[in-house]
Amino acid sequence: MHPLPGMYNVKANMAGSRKDSGPSRRQLVGRIGAALLAGTGRASDAGLRVLGQDVEIQIAPVSPHTVRLGVLPVKDGKAVAVAGNGTLVRESWGAPAATFRGPARSRKVKLGSLAIQFTPDPLAFTITNAEGSRIQRIKIDKDTGVVSFDTGAAPILGLGEGGPQFDRRGNTERMSSGSSGYNLRTFGSRVPIPWLIGTAGWALYIHQPFGRFDFTGDESKFLPASAHPPAGGRGAPPPPAPAQSEMAAIALPLDIFLVASPEPATIMAEYARLTGSAELPALWTFGYQQSHRTLASRQEILNEAKTFREKKLPCDTLIYLGTGFCPSGWNTNNGEFGFNQKVMPDPKAMFDRLHADHFKVVLHVAYPTGIREIAGTVKDPCDPQRRAETQPACYWEMHRPVLATGVDGWWPDEGDALNLPSRLVRNRMYWEASQIDRPGERPFALDRNAAAGMQRYGSFLWSGDVSSLWETLKNQVPIGINCGLTGIPYWGTDIGGFVPTGQLTGSFGPGASFRALKRRLKTLPEGARP
Repeated sequence: MHPLPGMYNVKANMAGSRKDSGPSRRQLVGRIGAALLAGTGRASDAGLRVLGQDVEIQIAPVSPHTVRLGVLPVKDGKAVAVAGNGTLVRESWGAPAATFRGPARSRKVKLGSLAIQFTPDPLAFTITNAEGSRIQRIKIDKDTGVVSFDTGAAPILGLGEGGPQFDRRGNTERMSSGSSGYNLRTFGSRVPIPWLIGTAGWALYIHQPFGRFDFTGDESKFLPASAHPPAGGRGAPPPPAPAQSEMAAIALPLDIFLVASPEPATIMAEYARLTGSAELPALWTFGYQQSHRTLASRQEILNEAKTFREKKLPCDTLIYLGTGFCPSGWNTNNGEFGFNQKVMPDPKAMFDRLHADHFKVVLHVAYPTGIREIAGTVKDPCDPQRRAETQPACYWEMHRPVLATGVDGWWPDEGDALNLPSRLVRNRMYWEASQIDRPGERPFALDRNAAAGMQRYGSFLWSGDVSSLWETLKNQVPIGINCGLTGIPYWGTDIGGFVPTGQLTGSFGPGASFRALKRRLKTLPEGARP
């Protein structure tokens, strides 16, 4: 054990002759106190508290490039564990290299080539590289729980699908999932994922809690927030700000992963280390997909498929919308699994004919609106006392009779109200359940909602109900790039848009050749409602 600074001579003096009076007891105590403070900074007299809650600070290594920083509330003498939300591939990458509680002092923690300078007041982490250059500084406001970090002079990318593009700096982000977010007509739906890539050589993944971002200043801010604030209805005043005791439950625990590397490939590999690698879908899913709105008759469905083959037009997949979003779809109504007998009186025979002509068949499924949670897996027992759509095992049983007719994939729509863990549960259900019924086949699901980790389930994502406008076409390029940088490789936008305008339906096609998803909706007359 190395002696602490200021104590090198203490042992020798104590072992010397009694005639050599040496330092007094008071001097020894003073030297020991100075030694304990040397190199460790000044203690925070008030202890470590955030929003009035005692906290434990944890600094843990994940890899040579990634550090995990935790601010955990302490209850009954124990640090409260970080709750999982399904996005991480594992709960832990090992024990913390350093923990701090109570009247902690500043300390530098070396983790490979990275150094983390912890200070208790202000509560902050400064991360530097082997050369001592600052990579990032993360600061937590003890009174509000707001997290600040360096915006920097270089673009910030990622953050999932949708929202202001391309560089996220200069904007605020509510992190609202679904079609009610930022400018649906030209930017599409929002699938917010709290993964940020600073092109100066850093990235952040904020695992917990949920929150919003403000990138408008020199310091960007992450503001913890309730994932589901109380609804007040249209015209109602905003809900009151939560009390400090309520805010502590919202803002803590705080769980942040920081990645440091100048190499983009390394940063993306670290994100895959945290949230998983993408599963490879079936080859046919990368081909052209023709989606339909209203269906006129059985014969029209078969004749259209025949026309594709007679004219030698490439097409791998035929997708059929459900009734409700159109007057006459494949099923009786949205959320139902009975076939519309007017257009699909013998679905198995029809799908057999389509398969014989080398088409795959995908059906649209609308999740019931207003449901906020679906939990569990398809392998769990089905509880008949609970609503089927809230349990993957029960919900999949509703799909099974339809799957038996020869359906090859699904288009899971709706579900905007689902909380973050539930969005991933739904992605997982379509991946795992399909393989239970058809071992050895790679499933296909074109999802509307998702979360970090969706790539583990081979999920496809599309940009929602955009209009056929030049502005839309321009925006889809950076949106697609930011999706890819958020670990979503299987992405696309509707060729020609969901809502036709007569401007440039055909101009969307060339861009689709560079995307994983190449789907077009059957167009409507100008001015018609979908």
